[in-house]
Amino acid sequence: MRTGYSPHLVAADDDLGVRRLAQLRPVPPSVRPPAIAGAADPAPGRPVYDPYGARRRRSPEWLINYTAALVMGDVIAAVAAACLTVALTGPVSVRGQWLAAAGALAWPVLLMLLGTFAERRHGTGADEYRRVGIAGVIATAVAAYAAHFPALAGVHDLLLLGVPTATVLTLVSRVLSRWRLHAARRRGHMTKQVVLVGRDVAVLDLVRRLRRDPTAGLQVLGACVPRPGDATDLRHHGIPVLGGLHEVMRVLDDVHADAVVVASASETAGRYLRELAWQLEGTNIELLASPGLIEVAPNRLQIRPTISLPLLHVREPRFRGHRHLVKTALDRLAATVLLLLGAPLFLALVVAIRVTSRGPAFYRQRRIGKRGRPFDMLKFRSMVVDAESALDSLLVFNEGNAVLFKMRRDPRVTAVGRFLRRYSLDELPQLINILKGDMSFVGPRPALAREVTRYGADMQRRLLVKPGLTGLWQVSGRSNLSWDEAVELDIRYVENWSLGLDLVILLRTVRAVLRSHGAY
Repeated sequence: MRTGYSPHLVAADDDLGVRRLAQLRPVPPSVRPPAIAGAADPAPGRPVYDPYGARRRRSPEWLINYTAALVMGDVIAAVAAACLTVALTGPVSVRGQWLAAAGALAWPVLLMLLGTFAERRHGTGADEYRRVGIAGVIATAVAAYAAHFPALAGVHDLLLLGVPTATVLTLVSRVLSRWRLHAARRRGHMTKQVVLVGRDVAVLDLVRRLRRDPTAGLQVLGACVPRPGDATDLRHHGIPVLGGLHEVMRVLDDVHADAVVVASASETAGRYLRELAWQLEGTNIELLASPGLIEVAPNRLQIRPTISLPLLHVREPRFRGHRHLVKTALDRLAATVLLLLGAPLFLALVVAIRVTSRGPAFYRQRRIGKRGRPFDMLKFRSMVVDAESALDSLLVFNEGNAVLFKMRRDPRVTAVGRFLRRYSLDELPQLINILKGDMSFVGPRPALAREVTRYGADMQRRLLVKPGLTGLWQVSGRSNLSWDEAVELDIRYVENWSLGLDLVILLRTVRAVLRSHGAY
């Protein structure tokens, strides 16, 4: 039984994004019951833990404030939708005004029932947006049905126009909230403090992945490993080793962690994981487990229960079917609209290119598309006409990799071309490729023919879908990525594609382009 004070630990960031711990001052004893405070794998005969008797830790203040901001944003979106609808449809009756007020209050309730405020959906994935869309479909169906009642005949337009408007405004509000959350997490704020549990190699891999994506919001405090005394590799990389596998509960209490992340390993499987989950019940400490399938999206995973052992069923990726037809239709529709709306900008860029340097306004390059079919990819010309002939003399300055040449201050890039590249305007002609069906808005990076000849079996999977105007590689660093990292992201997209993922990538692309991150 623990009767003394536990040290309060504060953190300082190191080069791996792991938080180092330093003892500061004593704090009151743990609120966790003594029966479970000492070990993650209780000995036989130890009293069974009662989760209903535990004192739950209060949720972090940032989480409470963020959730409240989401609710407020949803209410504002509903009220704004009602006001906008009234402005478009004209004056409404008193009954219509009461109906609009009731709808504005009911909208966040529906979103809550669909789980859009769940903490696990904050800042990651497309599930939050998908559930908002489902709420819009449900509310629209209810409004369409209610509009047939004689008592509501006068507010038909208010119902059928107000609900879709509220859905769109809510999505905009959620996107802006997520951008704010991601910006805070990149600065080290609004994160969960976690302890990693598992083998040294698995822990180190998880740290690197979490550091690569700070928007996940998991700040590593340290690790519990099978043999703490031998974890020299973790210490070499600046990861504090806080204890062994049997000391997890003590460590969580000492460092005041918000969550524990268990890596896939035989030592942390079966009974160990189950009993750790029991001990965490009622404490408000989250338990996350890596199933060893890091590159597989949740929509391809399904628990298949059996009498003795639940199995994780991994569905094969789908490269055809109705979802791909919808994707193709949306691609061509959006490309048509953008080409029509962007015609004046296209004309201005063509004139600027032709006036400032000799040569054509467009640049064609042979690329390899879906199933290995070649096509001519279009771009606005951003280099001098004889750029290829000058490449050999610049290879010593290559900042890219063995496949792709990259140079931050490439002398072949024209003044207008530098502006085009900074904001990715040179890629706008690829809307024509999308309209023709050679490309998609989201997909792997279009491959050069010389790249494909060097592809291994895993890289060949990039050719199972259409290349994209943007993709995971675009929103994850662009030119700052190594070749292996870019390939890994492309394969991850191919394996786990969904319309929701496309939406998230498109939204992140807007941010990446505006910030000019990795563009040169």
